[in-house]
Amino acid sequence: MPSISKRAERVPLSPFRKLVPYADEAKKKGKKVYHLNIGQPDILTPPNAIKAFKEESIKIIAYSPAVGNASYREKLTHYYERNGIIVSPEEIIITTGASEGIQLLCFACFDPGDEVIIPEPFYANYNGFAQIADVNICPITCSIENGFALPSIEDFESLINEKTKGIFITNPSNPTGTFYPKEVLLELAVLVKEYNLFLFIDEVYREFCFDGQEFFSALNLKGLEDHVVVVDSVSKRFSACGVRVGAILTRNHSLLESITRYAKLRLSPPALGQMISEAMLENDEEYLEIVKEEYDQRRSIVYNRLSKMPGVISYKPGGAFYCFAKFPIKSSDHFCQWLLESFDHNGETVMLSPGAGFYASPGKGLDEVRIAFVLNVDKLEKAMDCLEEALKVYPERLVVKEEVFYKP
Repeated sequence: MPSISKRAERVPLSPFRKLVPYADEAKKKGKKVYHLNIGQPDILTPPNAIKAFKEESIKIIAYSPAVGNASYREKLTHYYERNGIIVSPEEIIITTGASEGIQLLCFACFDPGDEVIIPEPFYANYNGFAQIADVNICPITCSIENGFALPSIEDFESLINEKTKGIFITNPSNPTGTFYPKEVLLELAVLVKEYNLFLFIDEVYREFCFDGQEFFSALNLKGLEDHVVVVDSVSKRFSACGVRVGAILTRNHSLLESITRYAKLRLSPPALGQMISEAMLENDEEYLEIVKEEYDQRRSIVYNRLSKMPGVISYKPGGAFYCFAKFPIKSSDHFCQWLLESFDHNGETVMLSPGAGFYASPGKGLDEVRIAFVLNVDKLEKAMDCLEEALKVYPERLVVKEEVFYKP
């Protein structure tokens, strides 16, 4: 039998999907599984957009331009303008989800062996995208005790060397829900300019900032037009994960040209996905305001419930719809598998993502989990009931003396 590539053997397992076989077995046994392991919201995709899409007269589903439909990119500029971001259609490249956008950036911005600094825990698939492109992630570790706030600029600077090509952050963060204010981005901007680096920002969750915090896009950093690259997507904003439409935004025209070369190789981003994405931009402000309020309510439920669980360390996330929690356990991998294999509360259990998969540093996150509060409030309360009972009876629970909660 021919052997597969060494590259394929090194692809890391997804922490939010690797336990799916155990969840499937639990369901076969009749258990109700509450999925807090993955960012798949249960909020309706904008109904008006679906209606408009159904009414389209489609005779041929043709290729779109490699950079995306002109009409969609034009409409996107108005969406961004409503969010205080001025870009032209020519500064937007449509991608097959944010995932493809990140992969294209890895190929267009890095040579094999180059390094990118990423605060950890980070979106787990960055590991896979970097590995495919032979890019080395240089992690800078954040702490749950202060809500995963970024380390100091001096800590970032200490990691920069001749192979460093950029810094990559997600704001608000997946997987931690941490929100980075304008002041933090201004500090990073000084460093990026001084060392002539790229500043990559995943802004997929820009609408979901809580407690009156005002989102500031990296595209508005003055003097960094050739340095800033933003990744975006409709998936979470409009609860349309399966549409697979993302975008790259930058004012670096040399980079745009390079990315376009790769985009032409894959011919076209999703044609039907762009059509429904364009429709979703109609009356989007009203829809997004309602959705934001819903996530804020869910956030409070998770925070309040975790704060009452003995031995748990957590914080109130400032954005997105995720948080991390540290449990009184040795292995979150074992705990999350045990939840599905051996535990139920009134015939129900909960599925979480083990924390270690969101780190690049070995040994980090072993007692942490990511919680995605993507279920409605009734289901979320029941899921937290399951988690609370599970921590009481987990055979390998550790005895701890202190509970710590951080509220930014």
